[in-house]
Amino acid sequence: MSSSGTDHRLEDIAVRDTRVSDAIDEPMRAMILDILSEEALTATEVHGRLEDRSVDRTENTVRHHINELRDAGLVDVVRFEEGRGGTTKYYHANTIVLSYSLPASADDAVEEMIEAVQPQIGDALDTLTKDHDDAIAEIVADMQPCEHCQTQKYETYVLLTVLRRAFVRGHRDS
Repeated sequence: MSSSGTDHRLEDIAVRDTRVSDAIDEPMRAMILDILSEEALTATEVHGRLEDRSVDRTENTVRHHINELRDAGLVDVVRFEEGRGGTTKYYHANTIVLSYSLPASADDAVEEMIEAVQPQIGDALDTLTKDHDDAIAEIVADMQPCEHCQTQKYETYVLLTVLRRAFVRGHRDS
């Protein structure tokens, strides 16, 4: 319920992790994440994949963007290969960026799926808050920049992060 007295429900949560959003404000970085989500590649190989998508940038520019993504924690160096007088780094994305909108025609099907999994999600949230309350409180305390920020939805963000990451693992392992 909103405070205005109208019968309006909260339907969704939009997550804006500033570390992530700052790193992918440059559209090419989102493309690089997409490319690196499939396999580990060198900066040279990423440059070639971008050229295949008609993106004309220098290899140094591509390398810079990969480093920005790495510094933001979205890309890992997963392998080093020695050769030709140097070390070649292979990068792989550890985060997938989804930037889509569901069509209005999907509303009924989505609502049916929500109703199907809502009891299990409720159970998962109960388990998290009962069994891990101290850990959640500690994380929330570390997130709050000051005591006046207690109205922020830090606990919701922590719980959603756990559920998102559990979803990714479950999806990956299925």
